[in-house]
Amino acid sequence: MPGLLLDTLHGRRSDRVPIWLMRQAGRYLPEYRKLRTEKGGFLDLVYDSDAAAEVTLQPIRRFAFDGAILFSDILIVPYAMGQDLDFLAGEGPRLSPALTDAALDSLEASPERLQPIYDTVAKVKAALESGTTLLGFAGSPWTVATYMVAGEGSRDQHATREMAYTDPGAFQAILDAVTDITVDYLSGQILAGAEAVQLFDSWAGSLAPDEFDRWVVAPNAAIVATLKSRHPDVPVIGFPKGAGEKLPGYARETGVDAIGVDETVDPVWADENLPGGMPVQGNLDPLLLLAGGDRQKHRAEFILRTFADRPHVFNLGHGIGQFTPIGHVEALVETVRGRGG
Repeated sequence: MPGLLLDTLHGRRSDRVPIWLMRQAGRYLPEYRKLRTEKGGFLDLVYDSDAAAEVTLQPIRRFAFDGAILFSDILIVPYAMGQDLDFLAGEGPRLSPALTDAALDSLEASPERLQPIYDTVAKVKAALESGTTLLGFAGSPWTVATYMVAGEGSRDQHATREMAYTDPGAFQAILDAVTDITVDYLSGQILAGAEAVQLFDSWAGSLAPDEFDRWVVAPNAAIVATLKSRHPDVPVIGFPKGAGEKLPGYARETGVDAIGVDETVDPVWADENLPGGMPVQGNLDPLLLLAGGDRQKHRAEFILRTFADRPHVFNLGHGIGQFTPIGHVEALVETVRGRGG
């Protein structure tokens, strides 16, 4: 039977608000750190489907969240497209060759690199209790492309934006290729058991309006349209972090079923300007969860009140921080579920 989260993503409002947290499976949990030590590197953990399923389930056992988010990484897509992927301690992910130095058509695709992710989804689905929604995900083409072009993350996506301006044909080819594989990747997750999917556009906030329309809205709209033709009943959450005043246009034009709102957006503004009845997800500041206390509780209650008249999924404005105390998460869950003191 569908759970509270899935019902909410389908646009049905309830007196109860579902909760899950971005990056809820990860480094703030001692059980994750223990398993990571046993398994070695991050990519080794992702590609061990038994271990990745265990990591996905850990926060569900501890907090009984309404949604389980697949443990993986957005850079699995360029890895399957033929770039090498490494996670360097203290430095983050690296893709090679960077597409500032190599052509897209020089990459040798390795689609078999997606199969272990589908295996993880299937194992999690088999282990979840009825009513807990399994969420798949992928990076949106713009964000994935920024890593593919530069070979790593950057503050302002300089290399990618420069390529997009100076060689728009080459950049469009990258976006198109990422869009195509992302559709198949999300479809594969759905076939393996994912009940809803989220598109993460972590670097959407760096773009001017015209470029946002061209490089964020258009490819996401293409992904959503094709996914809907294949899986019409599976909700898609769009999360264009940093979009700000461009959020309403994104919500209308991409065709997503629900919209993720980061912590920089005023919930009152979001409620007034986003399409009526559209499910909203968010938007507690992850650093406030790290700090905890009365301010966390009061802000969470304010967010809940503000979105009380529309379908609302409680979440953070981005991923949970590594050093977030477990007790703060427990207190947040109590607040959302109405048991806070």
